[in-house]
Amino acid sequence: MSQLKMHEKKLFEKLFDRGGYVLDFNDRTFVEFFRDHGINIEKEKYRFNGRSKMKRLRAFWEIESDNVVGKVLQSLLEYACVVEAVNPNEKKIANSIINKLQGESPEQKTEKVIESEFLKREFTDISLQKLELDSVITEVLQQRINEIEKCLKSKSALATIFLCGSALEGILFGVATNNPEIFNSANASPKNKNGKVLQFQNWTLSNFIDVSKEVSFLNEDVKKFSHALRDFRNYIHPYEQANQQFN
Repeated sequence: MSQLKMHEKKLFEKLFDRGGYVLDFNDRTFVEFFRDHGINIEKEKYRFNGRSKMKRLRAFWEIESDNVVGKVLQSLLEYACVVEAVNPNEKKIANSIINKLQGESPEQKTEKVIESEFLKREFTDISLQKLELDSVITEVLQQRINEIEKCLKSKSALATIFLCGSALEGILFGVATNNPEIFNSANASPKNKNGKVLQFQNWTLSNFIDVSKEVSFLNEDVKKFSHALRDFRNYIHPYEQANQQFN
């Protein structure tokens, strides 16, 4: 639940409310605007005040967190400034409220700087040979890494994700094959109904990730990133992407 005060809500209503409509949004563009922020504004939880766009916006800022509400209000304010004239003083006050909603501690700001610096790093010296996998598989994986680099340069996001997920699964499968006793004896190893560990070809990528972390092949940060990558890789199925309304 956001911490917007009554007078602050009145200001944003004045800026965005157009008799139940929100600015110049129609049904389609209103949904698309929220979808860009990872939000399905069509969900029933946003309709407890009513179904109009403005009533759903009010419901949104009632139930969502300060940070989420702040980001959406910031985008709405920027949009309003494009489609119509906005009173400079009201814009200034609105920005002040938005900054308060998105307030960060010094520690959080430091973390963002560290993250930003990390994201600028390029890992160019990737040596698959050090994994000592089968030579044929190593060659195939190297081809995929070369392809990943090409996709990154051309900003082909989905292709990059699919190839990264595929390469990750190939690497972990190869490492498990080289270390069967270690992987099969892990607590997270998948088992059938009789308690027998499944053969590696029947493991999922999620299984490989969890066991690789348990046996210290992966660190916790890489485990979390790997699961995030796995989730996005599921969009290789067009219907999955359509169901999640992901773009």
